[in-house]
Amino acid sequence: MPNTKQAKKRVRITAKRTARNRQVKSMVKTAIRRFTDTLAEENFDANTAMEKLRLAAKNLDKAVSKGVIHKNAAARKKSRLAKRLNEALAQRAAAAE
Repeated sequence: MPNTKQAKKRVRITAKRTARNRQVKSMVKTAIRRFTDTLAEENFDANTAMEKLRLAAKNLDKAVSKGVIHKNAAARKKSRLAKRLNEALAQRAAAAE
């Protein structure tokens, strides 16, 4: 338990920041899950998938700007998501032939 006035204030600040960080991380995870779910569909729409990827990248960039995740971690996640989209599109094109 905090004993000093400053320690009590730090507990309040930490709780507030933790709540904000949790909310931002949840937003990022939800955007990524929606993109993944779109790719998992049998006949997904390429435009919809690209839009979901754009939204996921936007949420990742917001999380970086708020200091919730590191910029390299966000770049890595965006790269992997784009790679998955390209692989899915290539697979679909190969199946169409």
